[in-house]
Amino acid sequence: MAAKWRPLIDKITGEFTKSLLVSAWFMFLTFPLMVIKVRPLERTIEWRWMNLVYIGVGAFFLSFIWRYLMSRKDGGGSEEEGESWQKKAGLRIRTDKKIYLPGLAAVVAFIVIFPFIFSGYQTQIMISALMYVMLGLGLNIVVGLAGLLDLGYVAFYAVGAYCYALLNHHFGVPFWIALPLCGALAALFGILLGFPVLRLRGDYLAIVTLGFGEIIRLILENWNEFSFGPSGIAGISRPDFFGMELSLREHTIYLYFIIVMLVLFTILVVSRLRNSRIGRAWIALREDEVACQAMGIDKTKTKLTAFALGATWAGLVGCIFAAKTTFINPASFTFMESAIILSIVVLGGMGSIVGVMIGAFILILLPEYLRAFSEYRMLAFGAAMVLIMVFRPQGIISGIRQRYEFHRAGQPEGTR
Repeated sequence: MAAKWRPLIDKITGEFTKSLLVSAWFMFLTFPLMVIKVRPLERTIEWRWMNLVYIGVGAFFLSFIWRYLMSRKDGGGSEEEGESWQKKAGLRIRTDKKIYLPGLAAVVAFIVIFPFIFSGYQTQIMISALMYVMLGLGLNIVVGLAGLLDLGYVAFYAVGAYCYALLNHHFGVPFWIALPLCGALAALFGILLGFPVLRLRGDYLAIVTLGFGEIIRLILENWNEFSFGPSGIAGISRPDFFGMELSLREHTIYLYFIIVMLVLFTILVVSRLRNSRIGRAWIALREDEVACQAMGIDKTKTKLTAFALGATWAGLVGCIFAAKTTFINPASFTFMESAIILSIVVLGGMGSIVGVMIGAFILILLPEYLRAFSEYRMLAFGAAMVLIMVFRPQGIISGIRQRYEFHRAGQPEGTR
């Protein structure tokens, strides 16, 4: 009997010892930060030993959980199985009207009444989240569909914002006229970026796009005569509603419905593009560039179209950002913004529209609602991203490739 349970006991003892070592190592590493607190004014040192206990116990149990999840991942199903449950769930939701129609009605009703039942602060947060949904869907064209790693996406965001700010400041151009101009100008900058990088891929493409984003930011920061430098541009007009005077609360609600309509328009356009001829060309370019070119696809046109269309959405969101804040400066368009947008695409699932939307809501709303834990919210935020990337590298909802089946007349659908 003892011999029967001996392997299990040895395994548990080994896991227990490993977790103890991990706990001791974490306690040693975090000792100066979590235990010692120097008070320079009183010239005293406070020893917070309970923090060390919390670190040790937490690291011990987290080590156990991590090892358990890793063992399940190594012995679990494949990525195709992960995609199958998404496909089955999606088909069930779309085909079962008892689930689909009431769920759709509930979502629409919640979107409509949201700004009226929540405070202006909550509405502003939701506007920011929806803006990042648009940015994520725009970058999803470049990175998720075409497979072109763009680390300078924030440059197009800045182009749209400064386009509206300068036109409004110098010429009094209203929001609705400037909005398409911002998108067109950002698309032009996307084409200008696309030409020099046509022969680049992978890390080289990422470095060039990163440099492009920094060039735009430095120009805006140092060309005082054009962009007003670090001081930025203030007093940007908010969107007008047939010339009516609106209060700040009414402007917020109005901007909320504008961004909701633009997000719906973005979802429609991106979904149609993904299933179109150019969308299939992007996916072919992402999978194998040499084979894509051998099949007769114009690689130059395909890449430039991806850069231009992806940049268009960034320009539109930049215009909305300038109208929302009524003030912009180069500090709002740093590399960190590009990193956040890219994280939204990767976390949600490259090529997946629903996944990008979920990723945007998680990465934008979660830090806002964890402000009560201001000291630890970024630690929890980073740990959550690490866990998802380790155990779900394809993203929260991976892009499912559309498949077409052809059946003969009178042939049952189960056969091909």
